[in-house]
Amino acid sequence: MASKRKATDEIKTPEVKITESEEDEDLGKELDLDKSGSDDSDDSDSSVYSELEEDDESDEDESDEGSTDSEVESDDADDEPGPSVKKPKEKTKSTKPKEDEYNYDSSDEEDIRNTIGNIPVNWYDEYGHIGYDLDGAKIRKPKRGDELDNFLNRMENPEHGVTVEDTSTGQKVVLSEADADIVARAASNRVPEQGYDMYGEWSEWFSSDVMETPLRDIPETKKSFLPSHCEKQKVGKMVHAIKMGWMKPRPAADTKTDESGPKYHMLWQTDDQVDSTMRRVHDPIPAPKMYLPGNEESYNPPPEYLFTDKEKMSWERATREGDKRKLPFIPQKYSSLRKVPAWSTFIRERFERCLDLYLAPRQRKMRLTITPEDLVPQLPRPQDLQPFPTVCSITMKGHNNMVRSLSVEPKGQYLASGSDDGSMKVWEMATGRCLKTWDMGGVVKSVAWCPNSALSLIAVAVDTVVFLINTGLGDKLVNTRTDELLSEEPDNSGYVPPARVSQAVKWTGPEEKSPPGTLVMVTHFKAVKQVTWHAKGDYFATVLPEGENRSVFIHQLSKWRSQVPFSKAKGQVQCVLFHPVRPSLFVATQRHVRIYDLVKQELTKKLMSGAKWISSIAIHPSGDNILTGTFDKKVQWYDLDLSSMPYQVLRYHTNAVRDVQFHKRYPLFASCGDDNNITVSHGMVYNDLLQNPLIVPVKRLYGHTKYDDFGVMTIMWHPTQPWLISAGADGHIKLWT
Repeated sequence: MASKRKATDEIKTPEVKITESEEDEDLGKELDLDKSGSDDSDDSDSSVYSELEEDDESDEDESDEGSTDSEVESDDADDEPGPSVKKPKEKTKSTKPKEDEYNYDSSDEEDIRNTIGNIPVNWYDEYGHIGYDLDGAKIRKPKRGDELDNFLNRMENPEHGVTVEDTSTGQKVVLSEADADIVARAASNRVPEQGYDMYGEWSEWFSSDVMETPLRDIPETKKSFLPSHCEKQKVGKMVHAIKMGWMKPRPAADTKTDESGPKYHMLWQTDDQVDSTMRRVHDPIPAPKMYLPGNEESYNPPPEYLFTDKEKMSWERATREGDKRKLPFIPQKYSSLRKVPAWSTFIRERFERCLDLYLAPRQRKMRLTITPEDLVPQLPRPQDLQPFPTVCSITMKGHNNMVRSLSVEPKGQYLASGSDDGSMKVWEMATGRCLKTWDMGGVVKSVAWCPNSALSLIAVAVDTVVFLINTGLGDKLVNTRTDELLSEEPDNSGYVPPARVSQAVKWTGPEEKSPPGTLVMVTHFKAVKQVTWHAKGDYFATVLPEGENRSVFIHQLSKWRSQVPFSKAKGQVQCVLFHPVRPSLFVATQRHVRIYDLVKQELTKKLMSGAKWISSIAIHPSGDNILTGTFDKKVQWYDLDLSSMPYQVLRYHTNAVRDVQFHKRYPLFASCGDDNNITVSHGMVYNDLLQNPLIVPVKRLYGHTKYDDFGVMTIMWHPTQPWLISAGADGHIKLWT
């Protein structure tokens, strides 16, 4: 392409010089004259092609067109300033000897006709010239035609589609077929060279032979994979200085570009175009539009829109009575616009319009259509979870006041009950017959049967004294052995109790006024609320709510010794329980449940109930789950392996919950309260730690009556059967089977 253009320029130049002037001029002047010369395009083109054909015939050694072009180009480059250019073309061709083509080879570079240097061409957009030639003369820009010339050129010139503009000179250059093919292939995302094979054999730069010895075998330095200590110190100092305010970090670069141009605003914005202030709303609703005024609002409406007397009377009547009106105003007719008075309800309409805009919904919200049945978890049917108590089989009547405490013998044959009438009774479970009655001389707060089957012993809490009584029921050998073990005081000659214990607790034998069968009396310095036994039957604990830092005592029956486990008061203690397996003690205060390790003598866990007042506590036979009842109508299930917060909160009661109990063999638990309601639930605890406990309420039992706003006071499960015993403020004891 470059060769052809150079050959054309070389042939054109002498012709112009012969016709214009006879002076010796250099190549830059020829270029200037060529640009400013006459537009004899047809003659110049024909002369160029005819001379190129003569070149092809005269050069016998060169066969193709490319070699001819390169020769002409090299000749032109060699003889540019020489006098041979002024000679006629025929003489030049016949007398000029053939020169070595390697003296000046410009086949790999463009013809540098413009000498402005390596600067952007757009710097000359505002000038009439495109640069300077070798003599410093301006090179004028070629004439540019208007749109009509461009259209005619496109219609008449067959080479218009392959003509491009040289940006450095401003000249039009006609691409050859090869160049046009390269451009077309590149534009269609194909390989520019037609015969190029992209998937040919790859010539390897390196050999594929593996060397026996590598060139370098220097091990990596330790510094290359260890973080820099000095850099860490520098960064740490800088962070500390920024935190203390001694050093301020560099402000972030402002990425916003200031638009210096004028800003335009959409006057007639449509509803489908999102306002910039509403971009945060996902699915916006356009603001409500005002109703367009009709003919009624006109100051000079047509006669058919004016009210008649009848219509005016009906409009005034609807206004007085507050009925719906056809129009909120009466159309008026005026002869000219300047006679129209001020609109009387203008402020009211503007205010209502502002309310419409302010109270209009701004976002479409997809409402979920969920039926209440979908929210209820899929629980098994209660019929599939039997056995559990459903009916009241026996009602035991004998107490004259509310029954506060119940306790079942370890084998399940007898039941002990303590009442506010100052008596303790023992009942036969199978028949409901009262076997024995003890007059305790005061309100019986708690009774607890000793879990050791080798002893026939009941602990009864009356005021400040805990009586250990032999019932005399059951096996006579067991009764005799119990009397022999506890009738004499053990030898504590070498033991001196601490002052805190000796001042608060006193162990004595029976007195004259003691109830029959009393073996041991444990006298406390405050009233006792609860007695509970350890699973092995040698230790029992008592709770004194008013004892402050000595509100919990642990007693050892075999040695007649007592101890105070806590030195500080953690709140008013409500009840305590021993862990059924591990040496742990559960202490329930008003708001928390604390778990203490008796061996390590430390607090292991604190359960947060969130309740106002805890009333009772029960432990699952496995020891990993706890139930608490509260006076604010809730039953809370804790999973000790899961969290210190309640796993489930059960709200089955409408009044205070008095007692909760787990069954020792069956997956059952129950709760009772002042609403005379006993709720029996299925509570399955799985051995798999990944499976949560299954809690399903199965039955609600009613049978007790209220007495002074007290309902069911306590409940107790049978040790072997799925039977439930309940006692209420009405003085009745019921057996549910």
